[in-house]
Formats: sequence, C-alpha cells, structure tokens
Amino acid sequence: MEPSAFFKGKFTPLADARVSILTHALHYGTACFEGIRGNWNEEAKQIYLFRVREHYERLHRSCRIIKINLPHTVDELFRITVELVERNGYKEDVYVRPVAYKSSEQVGVRLHNLEDGFFVFVVPFGNYLDVGQGIKCCTSSWRRIDDNVIPARAKITGLYINSALAKTEAFENGYDEAIMLTQDGHVSEGSGENVFMVNNGKLVTPPVYDNILQGITRDTVMKIASQDFGIETTERSIDRSELYIADECFLTGTAAHLTPVVEIDHRKIGNGQIGPVTRKLQDVYFDVVRGKNDKYRSWVTPAYSKLVKA
Repeated sequence: MEPSAFFKGKFTPLADARVSILTHALHYGTACFEGIRGNWNEEAKQIYLFRVREHYERLHRSCRIIKINLPHTVDELFRITVELVERNGYKEDVYVRPVAYKSSEQVGVRLHNLEDGFFVFVVPFGNYLDVGQGIKCCTSSWRRIDDNVIPARAKITGLYINSALAKTEAFENGYDEAIMLTQDGHVSEGSGENVFMVNNGKLVTPPVYDNILQGITRDTVMKIASQDFGIETTERSIDRSELYIADECFLTGTAAHLTPVVEIDHRKIGNGQIGPVTRKLQDVYFDVVRGKNDKYRSWVTPAYSKLVKA
C-alpha cells in the first residue's frame, strides 16, 4: 500500500506532498505542529489513536499564538486523521504529525500578510527512548526559552532548535536525554518531555510558569495516578539538586510515553532501577493507550473500521 498524506485539502500520495524551498515556514520557523500516537493492539488487530481531540485543541491554541488561520475545526481534523491512518493501513505503532504553517513563498521576517497551509502525515514509530530499562540524563547547559522569547505553551517549530541543541549535547556526552533548566535555574523539561519526580510516594512536576509545554501525556499520567492509585501531583518549582535525591524520576511525552530515568548527572536515582510507583503507572498507561483499559476508553479512537487484512 502506497503511503498517503493529507496535503492542500486532499488525500494524496506521500511522495507527492512537497513544499517549495521558498516556503516561509522553512526559513523562519513559522509553523506549529502536534504529535499523535497510534498504538498497535495485536490481539484486536487495531491501531488506537490517543487523545486526538486534545491534541487538535492544543494545535488550535498554538495557531492563535502565531497568527495561523487553521482551516479545519477540531472535529474535521479528528475525522481527517482517523481516515488517514486507516488509508495507510500500518500494523505497528505509528506517529501522526499534523503541521500548520505559513505557506507563502516569500522572504521576509513577519507573521502578517502571509498565506497559511496545513498537512498531516503518518509514519511507523517505535519507542523513542528505552521505556523498559530506563535512561540516563544530564542537566543541559542550554537553558529553556522563556515565554516572552518564544511561548513554550505552543508547539512552534522554530522553538525546537532549543530542544535540538540540548538533545545533541546530551547524546554527544554519552547520555540518552537532556533536562533543561529555566533562566533562574529551576527544572523545566526534557528536550521533548515533561519531568516528574517521586518523593514519599507522591508525584512532583514543574508548573506551567516554569516554561513547560502542558503535555497531554503529562495530564494523562496525573489523572491515572490520582484516579487509580490515589496519588496526587504537586505542581511546583523544582531545584536541580532535588532530582538527585528523588526516590524515582520519569519523563512523559507523546514520543517518550512514560520513560523511567535511572541516572542524572552520574548520580543514581533511588537504587538506579525502575521504581515501584513508576512501574505501576507504566503498566496502566500502556494498557490505556493500547485500548485495553475500559475505564479510559474515551481517550482512544480505533482507526480501523474493519480488521486489517493480513
């Protein structure tokens, strides 16, 4: 089956979905995006898309911030995405990438008097980080951008050079991921993940005002912790050294799922193994995203209207 995309208002072969080298968003980062997971359930022969509506509500908010007129409602985007995934027919985990962008083929820094475009594509996508064994992180020398520089609550493409610098610095120094601090030295987030620590069986995570993206997986884990285990989450500023003495630590994100952190800056977190709170949250989370937990069935959308053919 030839891969498909949704581009310029219609479904088209992915190979034909191309933009010009003059496209404004390519030169100035004037675009915003989302990442939506589709999780394959082998027993059901089904891909379950996770919290699609919430992702598109956030995309609309991002578009308002950088003055992009997104030409589709949340309901329309929902239907386009389900149809696109079904058209592609993958039998594995996938990643859906919708992008709204300044499509004018013009040179010049601005947001006004430019045309807007939109596309969506889907690609196979396995684990982004090691969710089974846990990962090693470093504190990045690159600080997280402030809201009055580039709004961190929006998924703006140009913003992610900040993340790319931190990620590559971590990789080149032998780590799996970076943790960035705010300008005043508080923990903000990873290069593409929210940060949680566990102390005395409770969750602590940085607040919105520490320049985090309000992650949908972050919200998911907080709700599972509260509703399934009676574990409340405190949102407050976190000092770097607090992470070193946490009982447990983990990252959350659409790409990262719920990834345990077992070491930060050459210091073991807890006993250097995946902790009990992290483990039980992981177990529920992965059942939820694969459509195996009826309690959270409203969060998942089956992409295939009929069984996928072998």
